Amino acid sequence: MAPEADVRVSDADRDRVADILREALAAGRLDADEHSERIDAAYAAKTRGELEPLVRDLPEARGESKPSANQRPVGAPAGAGDSGETDNVVAIFSGATRKGRWLVGGRVNAFALFGGVEIDLTEAVFERREVVINVTALFGGVDVRVPENVTLTGSGTGVFGAFEVRPNQADDADAPVVRLRGAAVFGGVDAKPKRGKRLRNLLGG
Repeated sequence: MAPEADVRVSDADRDRVADILREALAAGRLDADEHSERIDAAYAAKTRGELEPLVRDLPEARGESKPSANQRPVGAPAGAGDSGETDNVVAIFSGATRKGRWLVGGRVNAFALFGGVEIDLTEAVFERREVVINVTALFGGVDVRVPENVTLTGSGTGVFGAFEVRPNQADDADAPVVRLRGAAVFGGVDAKPKRGKRLRNLLGG
C-alpha cells in the first residue's frame, strides 16, 4: 500500500481544504495573499501530502470548529456528504465562463483572482436537486445567474468588497435549490435570478 502522504486526493478533498481556507480568511487568520497562495496550491494538489500542510496551522482542520454537514476530514474516503460531480471555474488575471446547456453536478467552485467568473445556470441541466456554489473573489468578480423558477439562497463575507445574493423562492417545492457561500476580498460577488429565463425541465436528464 502507498504511504498515506502519497495517496491521491479527490475533488471533494480539495473542496474540504478550500472551505477551511475560506473560513480562515473570513476569521482573519489568513490575509488575502496567504489565502490566494494556499488555495492555488490546494487545487493543484495531487496527494494528501500536498494538502495537509496547507491547513496544518488552522483550527478548523484540527476539529476545533464544528464542521458543516457537507464537510469531512482531509483525505477521508468519498461517501456520505459528497454531493456529486464538482466543476472548478478558475480565473486568474483572466476570465472564465460556464453557460449554455451544461450538466451541473452537486458542487461548483468559483475562484477569481484579478479576473472575472460568470456562472450562468439559465440553460443548464440540473443533475441534482441541490447545487452548492463555493465562491472566492480576490480583487476580482463572480457573477451567478439562475432561472427565475429555481430557488436561490446563500450568504458570504465581504472584506472591502461586496457579497450580494438576491434570494429567490421557487413556486415549485421540488424545484432545484442553488446555495452560495464564500467570500469577496477587494472584489465582488453578485448572484440573482435572470428574469424571463425559466427551466423547462426542473430536473433534466
